[in-house]
Amino acid sequence: MIVWINGTFGAGKSSTARELVDLIPSSTLYDPEVTGGGLRRLLPAKRLAEVEDYQDLPIWRRLVVDTAAALLAEVGGVLVVPMTLLRQEYRDEIFGGLAARRIDVRHVLLAPEETILRARIDGRSEYGDPEVDARVREWCHQHLPPYRAALDWLAADAYTLDTSALTAAEAARAVADAVLAGQVAPCGIVQTPEPTGETLAAGVLLFDEQDRFLLVDPTYKPGWEFPGGVVEPGEPPARAGMREVAEEIGLELDAVPRLLLVDWERPKPPGYGGLRLLFDGGTLRAADTARLHLPGAELRGWRFVTEEEAAELLPPVRYRRLRWALRARERGTVLNLEAGVPVG
Repeated sequence: MIVWINGTFGAGKSSTARELVDLIPSSTLYDPEVTGGGLRRLLPAKRLAEVEDYQDLPIWRRLVVDTAAALLAEVGGVLVVPMTLLRQEYRDEIFGGLAARRIDVRHVLLAPEETILRARIDGRSEYGDPEVDARVREWCHQHLPPYRAALDWLAADAYTLDTSALTAAEAARAVADAVLAGQVAPCGIVQTPEPTGETLAAGVLLFDEQDRFLLVDPTYKPGWEFPGGVVEPGEPPARAGMREVAEEIGLELDAVPRLLLVDWERPKPPGYGGLRLLFDGGTLRAADTARLHLPGAELRGWRFVTEEEAAELLPPVRYRRLRWALRARERGTVLNLEAGVPVG
């Protein structure tokens, strides 16, 4: 199990976490800041200069998951992780990766009142260098607006503790009591086992009466997606797409969807790649759209979008696949793609 201590910079995560490991039996502290510091030594300066925060590096997010899993395999028990996560897609990626390894995450948000938080930030002086301390305080203040913007999803996702009047020791005791009493529930994210080889996946494009298509927002990985999922052994791909549509959004398709394209996705470690199929599920009537519902643990939302709008929501590899699927639908044909490029 992981107890993830979240909160904006200056909320007291690290000091609370250090106190917490003495209160939860068999617990170990893992600070992902150490992983970020290591990347500063490992990555070329040119790559580091491309991002403002090492959280924006995909390698950091992967290493946080891998390191946490390896630590738990080595020492067992509970891992206490103090780390700010203000971008929901990064939370999805990290917590989803941990869920795929069957690791429960108990998400705790330290949330002092903003006036208290600003006073704490202004009083920080931990490096012994006035210029460095001033830059750190400025960094913390700069992250207050993103923190406020993230509070809606954070409050819905995490066990929130107002630490305005609490010392680090008192906050740690409150967190420990809540965790040990079962008041901090495991993060409700779907546990999708990591593939051990190439996979076959089937997605379904569903259109509304304005010819927009449906995208869904998974909780367990970054970026939006088409309804669909991995084809089970022995399962016909089109039927797998129909099953996933029923499971994900509650719609039973009347007819087997028509194949639009087959795309071979090349292996890109740690992923294995495989075949990705997209089917045309047809046009949904207004009554069908009104019946859409989402399983809270797997999908956060859905929306009908245009091709242009999809460019802002889909990762590049899925967007390329989408564009060719739409062309195939217009032409009434089936396309064969290799890594997003038509062949043959």
